[in-house]
Amino acid sequence: MKRVFLLLAAATMVFASCKKEGHKGGIFKGPVSKFQHGSAWTWIELDGDNKPERLAISIDDAAMNSLDTGTEGEDHHENELSLQFHPKASITPFTHALVEWNPHGHEPAGVYDKPHFDFHFYMISEEERLAIPLYQTDSTGFLNYPAPGYMPANYVPIPGGVPEMGTHWVDVTTPELHGQPFTQTFIYGSYNGKVAFYEPMITKAFIDANASFERTFGVPAKFKTSGYYPTKMRIVKAEGATHFILEDFVYRTQS
Repeated sequence: MKRVFLLLAAATMVFASCKKEGHKGGIFKGPVSKFQHGSAWTWIELDGDNKPERLAISIDDAAMNSLDTGTEGEDHHENELSLQFHPKASITPFTHALVEWNPHGHEPAGVYDKPHFDFHFYMISEEERLAIPLYQTDSTGFLNYPAPGYMPANYVPIPGGVPEMGTHWVDVTTPELHGQPFTQTFIYGSYNGKVAFYEPMITKAFIDANASFERTFGVPAKFKTSGYYPTKMRIVKAEGATHFILEDFVYRTQS
């Protein structure tokens, strides 16, 4: 944990030094975008061998302190933000990220209806994601699930699907499905036979109550593409921002 704080504290210098041609390792920041009344961005940390150590979405304090409280029945476009990764992130399977702030939560009622964030780390292109239709219009891609083994054990698809996202898969052992309050969970997503995204889903109350947090999450037995895949999620507050991090990357062979 101490190492993570030190790395983030030195991020400004690292971002500058990594611009030097031929530099190996370091933290590489993606484009900064306006979010609420602040900013959000992504970054990737590579080790000295240019292998991924951490991939993150960061939201600054100005944004976290100005979140829309929402009005029931209204569409608040400022609550959704697509973020691009630095080109160095191409060493991972992730192509872009999508942040969603849900001031009233979402279905199912009584489970995920608390104010929370959805952090989607996508493994399909943004063009492919944006082409995902309404479930009611064409359910074919939503119902074309990945073959057995390509989703973690204990994960099952939630009925239906979300346009421009895909089918969501939930861990049947997660506490909020067994009478416990929803605080944080880890979702997977699919579309048209592919694993489409990894998704930490975290309540604002949990973020406010925890200066730091880490957890492992279930991983598939099989992978369609060889590469580095994360096995842990972490939250860190440092340098005027909250960082939502995927880490402990492991190289997986195509199977």
